[in-house]
Amino acid sequence: MERLQKVMAEAGIGSRRHCEEIIREGLVKVNGAVVQKPPIMVDPQQDRIVVDGRRLKFERKVYYLLNKPKKVVCTNSDPQGRIRAIDLLKGVKERVYPVGRLDADSKGLVIMTNDGELANQLTHPKYGVAKTYIAEVAGAVSGAEIEKLQKGMYLPQGKAAVSRVKILRRGPKQSLLEVTLREGRKRQIKVMLGRLGHTVKQLTRVKIGRLELKGLGIGKYRVLTAAEVKGLQRLSKRMDR
Repeated sequence: MERLQKVMAEAGIGSRRHCEEIIREGLVKVNGAVVQKPPIMVDPQQDRIVVDGRRLKFERKVYYLLNKPKKVVCTNSDPQGRIRAIDLLKGVKERVYPVGRLDADSKGLVIMTNDGELANQLTHPKYGVAKTYIAEVAGAVSGAEIEKLQKGMYLPQGKAAVSRVKILRRGPKQSLLEVTLREGRKRQIKVMLGRLGHTVKQLTRVKIGRLELKGLGIGKYRVLTAAEVKGLQRLSKRMDR
């Protein structure tokens, strides 16, 4: 037996918190009866679970690594009709979605899965999962500016800071930085560097935890190995302690 919100999250409904809200709103039925007061224990293999009129179907969990090109959006629904990350996963039958967002004008590593619980753990700020980016920026970034990035600054969403910055190349017209975040505020790297007078010309996510982008062409995807999946699961569990 498992908690209902966990089962719903694993079925791709959303985070456990979001699933609990749906339950409290009376939108969930188990074996024909509305349930609203967690904890609720269910057997996903035996019980009939209906969320907002739709019966949950439990697919096998799948995990993919995608090298997202620019101008591709990390959403499963786009009114503008742009190319979506899921459109690049030809032949994948499961209903997968991106773990977190990567701006349309950014590129790089995106995890695609139908494992709602792992997706929540990899993106929720409290878990602090490291995400590493390579940023090409205008101008020479100074040591003092690196300290400001790490010390943090106030953005509309609150105070934000980068975990680590390494200067890979510095020139009068352009610098190349390796930036690691443990939080995920909207367009954080671009906004923070912009505050310091440096326009980000290109941003590429190259790493999440220990999972790297190496060897995968732009627009291509591959299945994560069992060891890579276990590594991500261990990482999120360790951060939850």
